Parts: sequence; C-alpha cells; structure tokens
Amino acid sequence: MNFDLTVDYRTILSKLDWIIFFGVLLLTFLSIIYGQHLKNKNPKNTIKSKELGFLELLLMGRQLTLPLFVATLVATWYGGIFGVTKIAFEQGVFNFITQGVFWYVSYIIFAFFITHKVVKYKAVTLPDLIEKMFGPRSGKLSAVFNFFNVLPIAYVISLGLLIQALFGISLLLSMIIGITVVIIYTVYGGFRAIVFSDIIQFFVMCLGVFLVVVFSYKLFGGIGFLKANLPAEHFTLTGGEGLAATLVWGFIALSTLVDPNFYQRVFAAKSVKVAKRGILISTIIWILFDICTTSGAMYARAVIPEAASDKAYLIYALQILPNGVRGLVLAGILATILSTLDSYLFIAGNTVSFDMMPRKYRGQITMHRLGILTVGIIAVVMGVIFEGNIKEVWKTLGSYSTSCLLLPVLYGYIFPGKIKDWQFIFASVLGIISVSTWRNITLGGFWKNIDELYIGIIATSLGLIFYGLAEKIKNM
Repeated sequence: MNFDLTVDYRTILSKLDWIIFFGVLLLTFLSIIYGQHLKNKNPKNTIKSKELGFLELLLMGRQLTLPLFVATLVATWYGGIFGVTKIAFEQGVFNFITQGVFWYVSYIIFAFFITHKVVKYKAVTLPDLIEKMFGPRSGKLSAVFNFFNVLPIAYVISLGLLIQALFGISLLLSMIIGITVVIIYTVYGGFRAIVFSDIIQFFVMCLGVFLVVVFSYKLFGGIGFLKANLPAEHFTLTGGEGLAATLVWGFIALSTLVDPNFYQRVFAAKSVKVAKRGILISTIIWILFDICTTSGAMYARAVIPEAASDKAYLIYALQILPNGVRGLVLAGILATILSTLDSYLFIAGNTVSFDMMPRKYRGQITMHRLGILTVGIIAVVMGVIFEGNIKEVWKTLGSYSTSCLLLPVLYGYIFPGKIKDWQFIFASVLGIISVSTWRNITLGGFWKNIDELYIGIIATSLGLIFYGLAEKIKNM
C-alpha cells in the first residue's frame, strides 16, 4: 500500500464519510437543544432569581452527576490533539510521559487532596476561590493569570488547521469560521450546552482514536513494526531531550492544580464524592486515550516519516481507514477539538465578565456574552501571532501559570489563613518579572539550559518566604 505525504481531503472522503461526519455534528447540536429542554422542565428554573439564573449559567446549578462529570471532564482535556500527535510523531513515547504520566499524577493529587478543600468555599470560579482564600487583590490578579491560562489559542489553531485541511481555505479564515460557530452555541446554552455537547463528543473522540490504532495494528502489526521503523529515541522516556527539559513538563502538568476547567467541574458537581470519583474514572480513560494517540502518531511516523508533523496523524489516519470509518474518525478529531475549545472559551469569557468586572456588573448576561465574544477575537489574533505553533502556546502560558500561581495556591491549601493578600500579590508579581526577564535575556553555558519555569518557581517561593519574614520582623 502506497501512502502519500499529503492528501486532498475533499476527494479522499466519500459521500458516506461526509454523511457520518455531519451526522455527528447534528447529534452534537441536538444534544445541546435537549439539554436546554431538560433545563426548562426543571421546576427550579421557573423561579425567576438572578442568583439561580447565574448559577445555572456558570455551573448548571451545581447538579453535575457522575456520568456527566466524567464525560465533560474527559472531553474537555484533549482539544490540542494536533499538538499531542505532533510531539508523539517527532519524539514518540516522550509524548506519553510529558503529556500523559506527569498529568495523571496531578489528577490523582487533585482528587485526593484538593476536591474536599475547595467545595467548602462555595466559589463559582477559580479567581473567586482565590479571593475567598487570600483576599480581593489576589482574586483580581489571579483573574489575569486565569484569563491568559485559559485563552483557547491552541484550540482555535487546532480547529483552524482541521477546517483548512478539509476546505482548502486560509488558516486565518478557518480559525474565524470555527470560533464563530463555537461562540454561537456557547452563548446560547452556557455551561449546560458545553456539558451536553461533551456527551456526544466524548464517545466519538474516544472511538475515533481507538479505531486508528485498531486498523494500524491490523495493517502493520504491533511493537515489532514500530521498533523496526522508528528511531531508537522514540522509545526513550526523554525522547532525545535532557532530563531537566523533560521535567519542565512535569511542573507544567502541576498547573492542573490551578486549572479552571477542573475547578469549574468540581464546583458544578452534586457532591465531593461525585467530583473525586469522576476525576479518578476520567484518569483511567485518559490513560487509554493517550496510549491510542501516541501509538497512532508513532505509526504515522513509521509509515510516512516525511509528512508535516502537525498534520501527519490526520493524513495517515485518512489513508488507512475504510469509507464510513474515515468520516467517524474525522468527526472524532473535530469533537476532540470542539469539546476543549468551547470550555476554555466559556471560562475565559466568565473571567472577563465576572472576575475582572466591578461587582455591580457581575452576573449580567450581556456582559457574559460580550466577554465570550472578546475572548474569541483575542484567541484568533494570538493564534496568528504564535503562527500556529501549539506546543509553544502550551509552553509559554503553562510556564507563567505554573510558576506564578501554582505555589501560592498550594501553600494556601497546606497553610490555610497563613498567606495574606499582599503576600500573594508580591510573590506572584515577582514570579512574573523573573519568568519574563529570563525569557528575554541572552544566556550562555550552563544557564541557557535552565528553563524559565524553574526560575519562576524559585522566585515565587522566595517571594512568599521573604514577605512572611518581613511581616514577622515588622510585628516584633
């Protein structure tokens, strides 16, 4: 079987593929409408209360059951499929370690050590939680961090790349079309629309990546084929990178502990038990999903090593799959992107309309919609600035979030009430300055191998310590 390095998506897809592809899209939109129907049937929603309406908009009234929790959390976490498969294509098992194993540790920490701590605050957003833990200034600063952390740049790029591949239009126009559709249904149904769309997207995305591995194994065999056709570095834990560079991803994975998507779903869960069990079940599913995406991309590298790494997985998948299955897998890739993009868009919009606004404007539907629209525009602009480089987006935003926000929040859990409002501000700002400086100075020798994330973590930790000591000396 001969494989091409590029494919014309419009000719390789059969009528059956297109029917299945658009059928999945239709099911997704019908599920959103069904979710709204259930909301209208609920007697609680007949009560005209601004507070209840706002809680429904942001957290689905805190009524997220275990199946819905798992479906929406799993689906939300994998929008950057082209970024993940690109890493796996280029570096093999390194992807499973850096985009998988490190993150599983973070999920388990969140489930066992954080879920029960955050529920008692009755917060509605992560900055709202931080405000209740440390003070109003900390809440505002964390809103800024939160905004840049959840800007859906990588996922707008991913969606744009897929639309560009399917319809042959420019990446910019593809990103604009994609984000417009997502804005429309996100504004229409709020968090409920995201959850119910995630149900369909969850099943389709998991089935899609699984089928790629099944057909790959059927055509080429298993690990023996991969070892015979891939560089040895593809089977090492560091993928040719140094240990320090690999461990950076471990610290970035800890950003899960301050990831607003996790917090939003914990806040929306019916109980702490639902949240804890949901995260653990989701982790098992994520492990299986990562095995499939990493394996699929490694097969792509073994078969078409000269293909463009950011599109190779899709190019490979469309050539090994039969009619019908091809459309389903393509819909699964689309679902993987959409399920994350809409969540990040929604949370970033909440950050603008709720966390960054004066209190008198909080909870206004108009402000919420304007916030989502604003985020969509910024994400497209930033996608152009980053020139479609998803890995660089993750690395840049993850470094700031992890080094400047993670440690103060973790210390707040470990030593509740000990970190004060200005202490949080001082440490976080010191982290920002340190990371930004390290990124923009020319380094040589030993120092050029020190990632800015490590510098930020050290600076933030020292900021917390020195501020605390200064306060003690002041009060003596």
